[in-house]
Amino acid sequence: MSEITEAELEEIEALFVQTSSGFESTEGRITLKGVSPSTLYFSDRPKREVGHISSQHFVDIWDDGENSFEIDPPNAVLSFLSSEAAPEDAVVVITDPQLVGDSLSYAIDLLDGTIPAHSGPVSLFIDPMGRPLSPGSVAGVRRRQRRRMR
Repeated sequence: MSEITEAELEEIEALFVQTSSGFESTEGRITLKGVSPSTLYFSDRPKREVGHISSQHFVDIWDDGENSFEIDPPNAVLSFLSSEAAPEDAVVVITDPQLVGDSLSYAIDLLDGTIPAHSGPVSLFIDPMGRPLSPGSVAGVRRRQRRRMR
């Protein structure tokens, strides 16, 4: 069975979720430690498709196509889960993915929130290819929620 292509993921406007058992950050870079070997993708109405691609394939198609993440980096939301007080979610722009073993790192530009030096389990919710400013993007939803709370 072959992996889904970048064009197919863009066609369904797939959003992505990556999960890991741990998290570290250094200035300008985050690392998902113990990252799942698969990246979940799903699409909104009307298609409502869901599936998994290997995290390696996700990194491999990063620079594929006219609307690639390389050309137009995605917004993403880091959502922390911890037995202790978890930090608030953080909105970032991610670039330069590097997968080594079960560690997946990204260069980041922090848009909102704070990022701890380390954490337990974390999920990274990534906007669709070619649509970082769409109203339904994960970062767009977060912005709308903040505006409503004001």
